[in-house]
Amino acid sequence: MSAREIPGYGEADTARLVTEPIKEGVRSPFARDRARVLHSSALRRLAAKTQVMVAGQDDFPRTRLTHTLEVAQIARELGEALGCDADIVEVAGLAHDLGHPPFGHNGEDELNRLTESIGGFEGNAQTLRVLTRLEAKVFDPELERSAGLNLTRACLDASCKYPWARKEGERKFGYYHDDSDVFAWLREGAPAERTCLEEQVMDWSDDVAYSVHDVEDAVHVGLVDLDLLAEPDVRNELVTIAHERYLPEASIEELDSAIDRLRGLEYWPARFTGSHRDMIELKRFTSYLIGRFCVTAQIATQMAFGNGPLTRYSAELVVPDEVRQEVAVMKAITVKYVMHREGAEGEYARQREIIAELVHALTLDEGRSLETWLLPAYQNAQSDAERFRVIIDQVASLTDVSIVQWHKRLLR
Repeated sequence: MSAREIPGYGEADTARLVTEPIKEGVRSPFARDRARVLHSSALRRLAAKTQVMVAGQDDFPRTRLTHTLEVAQIARELGEALGCDADIVEVAGLAHDLGHPPFGHNGEDELNRLTESIGGFEGNAQTLRVLTRLEAKVFDPELERSAGLNLTRACLDASCKYPWARKEGERKFGYYHDDSDVFAWLREGAPAERTCLEEQVMDWSDDVAYSVHDVEDAVHVGLVDLDLLAEPDVRNELVTIAHERYLPEASIEELDSAIDRLRGLEYWPARFTGSHRDMIELKRFTSYLIGRFCVTAQIATQMAFGNGPLTRYSAELVVPDEVRQEVAVMKAITVKYVMHREGAEGEYARQREIIAELVHALTLDEGRSLETWLLPAYQNAQSDAERFRVIIDQVASLTDVSIVQWHKRLLR
């Protein structure tokens, strides 16, 4: 299937950085990208990486992989409703967390601290590196190294949440200096620092998925009692977290009203006891709330830009302010009851210690303990900074389980 047969997409969107032999024409280039991400080792590793609660400690809560699959499903349905190519938005959903290191955002922050001298660490910038350099799928004969999954330009662009380099005073960025050439290629023809509609759909789907599902997980394991949201002190704390951390443009009054709207929904769950009936009610809550957050965005976008098909840079996702406020409040619930739960800071400190000690050990080891697939990159590096980036690639690729094993082996 050629790009001319995909409404809203052209030849530039289906281009790949490394030209490949023409294959059978049954699948579109974007469907082929979807298969490549699904079969990648980076996606499999997410099964043992933290979402919010540490992977493997309980059977119910999401891991980074199950979260990723849910984001991909939500993004596919919302994107398809708007007229986006469903495979592109699903690829973006599947790929969006591939660069996240062990121990979730805590691990990301520690790696960023350790790499200050070489440009920092950012999960989304690492995702681009995984997709275009670290995964083993296509070899680039010109650069004499892996081209990663060699995805199409449209799929890479849809996976890029922050299309800019590292900036002073800003935590989020989309690529490292080493990857500036491939970033420039994937952004050809794109407006400066503006994300495409497919990325915006993926990004909102990510917000929706973790705002709803992380609360569901926390309720299920007993960390959250939703009845407490009726208490003024709890409401005030949640509103403050939502305002300071997620939605500073919203007023305190607006965020407080968002709590009232959520608690007033007919499917807001009653007290959770762990019974089968309560589990059904909790699942009904998550399902209806996801629908609420997605359908309102779909309708608002179509009212602003028409019925489409809407693709690439022909439209922007419109999310009503009230819905953004409700999502911010849901995120705040997870911050208060999960991220700031009793004993969490000691756990986070130990995680940061493991990462720092392992990075130090691998640096002193001068590459000898790296996995075989990373050795050529280390040996061919032209500077200490490049060699250190390879060590960071190794640590970032590990899971919550394997990094503990590596730490025991190298620091015994």
